[in-house]
Amino acid sequence: MGKIRKTYTKEIKLKAINLYENEDMGIRSISKELEIGYTIVQRWIAHYKREGIQGLDEKRGTSRNPLKARDKKDHESDTKKISRLEAENAYLKKLLAAKRGRISEKKNR
Repeated sequence: MGKIRKTYTKEIKLKAINLYENEDMGIRSISKELEIGYTIVQRWIAHYKREGIQGLDEKRGTSRNPLKARDKKDHESDTKKISRLEAENAYLKKLLAAKRGRISEKKNR
């Protein structure tokens, strides 16, 4: 199986960014102080430079491609969904009754 990846909080990421920008610490010294791999710190800094604070948000489980994205939870409320389904059910019952009525008329002829 795959390796379990650790998720870091936004606060830890911001601490690493602040140490890099404000304290003029190097990436390797930041990684030693925070006990995080230096490539991860390097990636956070690159994301921060490119996207700002939003670049530090967790991106795992999301996709830029809408065809590959996971289905989002339907935001339709339960009461609206029940009402819609009841109306649909009533319509189908009327349609079925009308269809049965036509069939019985044809048999009686």
